[in-house]
Amino acid sequence: MKITAELCVIPMGVGVSVSRYVAACEPILRQAGLNPQLHAYGTNVEGEWDDVFAAFKRCHQAIHDMGAVRVFTTVKLGSRNDRAQSNDDKIASARSYFD
Repeated sequence: MKITAELCVIPMGVGVSVSRYVAACEPILRQAGLNPQLHAYGTNVEGEWDDVFAAFKRCHQAIHDMGAVRVFTTVKLGSRNDRAQSNDDKIASARSYFD
């Protein structure tokens, strides 16, 4: 099943800035072929259910490996079975109303 998802990882006990931990997930998501799109409060991805969640697990492990004892993550996801639609398609659709 193809899904779109938003991942927000929050390593706990590592200080105020978490940018380097977030950045560690980017290559994991890219290597999984999930077309990550970073934004201010998370990262959007798209792919097959099992591939997405396997990559999320690898992100968690990478952050633990960097020294974070706890990782809090929120995930939002959606799927549709009536047609294929990428994250870029969704953004373009919304932006078409800006003019």
